[in-house]
Amino acid sequence: MNDITAIILTKNEELNIVACIDTIKAWVDRIVVVDSGSTDNTVELAKAAGADIFYHEWKHYADQFNWALDNVSIETKWVYRIDADERVPKELAEEIISEMRNHDNDDINGFLMNHTLYFLGRFLKHGGSNLQKITVFKHGMGDFEDRAMGEHIVLKQGTTIILKNYCLHYDCKSLNAYIDKHNSYATREVFDYYERRRKLNEQAYLYELAEKTKKLRDGVYYRLPKFFRARLYYWYRYYGQMGFLDGKPGKIYCYIQAYMYRYIIDAKIYEYEVREGK
Repeated sequence: MNDITAIILTKNEELNIVACIDTIKAWVDRIVVVDSGSTDNTVELAKAAGADIFYHEWKHYADQFNWALDNVSIETKWVYRIDADERVPKELAEEIISEMRNHDNDDINGFLMNHTLYFLGRFLKHGGSNLQKITVFKHGMGDFEDRAMGEHIVLKQGTTIILKNYCLHYDCKSLNAYIDKHNSYATREVFDYYERRRKLNEQAYLYELAEKTKKLRDGVYYRLPKFFRARLYYWYRYYGQMGFLDGKPGKIYCYIQAYMYRYIIDAKIYEYEVREGK
């Protein structure tokens, strides 16, 4: 068809998985779902929608996706990593197909895709809510850096282009699930924080925007005093990046990112220091 395989990592995504598959099944050659032990109907729904199902025990996102690249027998030239709570509009699908054909035999080996978040009844446009990441890449030319949190696809060679159309990031789960997810993210970020301090995980070179974010995180943010830096983070996202223009959903989003993620990271770092007697 279009020489592309879509890979979706799942655990308890019955509210999202069918809608996700419905937006890609008409133009991808194969849909692979790698499940890590769903206790709901995720696997049954994905299989009925036409996906090939695999199981692998969860460690973290990068490990899970890299396992998929090595173990699900990918035969297409391109790979699309898509999350279960993401949707691909028609315009984006057409752009992906067009750009794959345009760059089939050159050194453009990855596509950076913008994502816009639907949160509490509206699409957010401010407050750092729109993310950009590599999602489509040539098989064998990329994999995830070895990180537990904030991971990115690293190209082994070649370069990227930025797609114009946006992927829509929906999440049909509750706000409670969203907060629980960020608590889990905080734990993973603390793990990476200490791995970096011990220099146990090599820092791969990323694309320009991700490199800038990494340098700000490690070279500026984590040099600021604990807890105070989370407040600064809120002020930056809510006022500096104009999160207030997204109304109450924008304020809640910025608050969660700062005080239910960044502040919790500092609390977990503090807890570790207390327990270690530092």
